[in-house]
Amino acid sequence: MRLVFLGPPGAGKGTQSVRLAEQFGLAHLSTGEMLRASRSHRTELGLLVADYLDNGQLVPDQEVLDIVAKRLDDDDCQPGVIFDGFPRTLAQAEALDRLLAQRHTPLDLVVELLIDQGELLKRLMKRGRGDDNMATIQQRLQSYENQTAPLVRYYSERKMLRSIDASGTTDEVFQSLSTALEALE
Repeated sequence: MRLVFLGPPGAGKGTQSVRLAEQFGLAHLSTGEMLRASRSHRTELGLLVADYLDNGQLVPDQEVLDIVAKRLDDDDCQPGVIFDGFPRTLAQAEALDRLLAQRHTPLDLVVELLIDQGELLKRLMKRGRGDDNMATIQQRLQSYENQTAPLVRYYSERKMLRSIDASGTTDEVFQSLSTALEALE
């Protein structure tokens, strides 16, 4: 099973995808975590990633694609994966489709987590990450709207999109997601 989670920062993609990965025996691929790890290693790519992240910008497609392709080669990805925070752009979605087609492992479902902007801002301010201030949060939300929201249309046209209300409790959202995934099995 191969899934993509879409939704703005703070919608619960990370929380829910980790729980679902455990329940369904899938690898959890968080590009956010992979990029932050890259930043902390202080490699050339890590320093480039740090500059983008610290300014609330999205990391360019090619760097993200390289990280994802390498990660898909790991053994734990063979049963299936949940992509958390990837793809973020139409170009990334098309590149992911090509990459998975080469491997004969197409996506099964794309889940869009929907949430009210007021609730979203409250969640983001509570996270307390060092790079979570109001200016950076607003930049991320605008980047999401400009670059990632078009993916909803892209996947909807391919009949792969399932929208889930993410404004409930963590357990309520998890139950809705579990039901959607069980229908795939």
